[in-house]
Amino acid sequence: MNESNARGKERNPTDDGSSTDTDSQIHAPDLTLFQIDILAILAEDDDYGLAIKRELEDYRGREVNHGRLYPNLDDLVELGLVEKSELDKRTNQYALTDDGEALLEDRVEWLAEHLDQQLVDDDHRLASAKPARADGGDA
Repeated sequence: MNESNARGKERNPTDDGSSTDTDSQIHAPDLTLFQIDILAILAEDDDYGLAIKRELEDYRGREVNHGRLYPNLDDLVELGLVEKSELDKRTNQYALTDDGEALLEDRVEWLAEHLDQQLVDDDHRLASAKPARADGGDA
């Protein structure tokens, strides 16, 4: 039986008991930033549609259209990244699934790796750009 890992890949066991990754269908780069923002909001807490809408509007600084939000929520549900349940007759509640959480964590780790490398590169460039002082101290 195959297991899913945090990168949205299936783990296939090999003869020696180890496993190899094979691609499955969903990776963070396959999602829009809008969808990733929705996952980030749901990582904090389960929420209903209008609360997610308000949070997105606060973050983005502009109105989020219902016609954009709900189809994206439905897409995330279809992808298995978000669960949808009925709170009452008019209100649905959304929650991040384990797969959604793993995908979001993977994206955060990937960004952190690249940002850390960029900061190291920037620090190196800054250090090499500073002229040495005649007295041997830092510029």
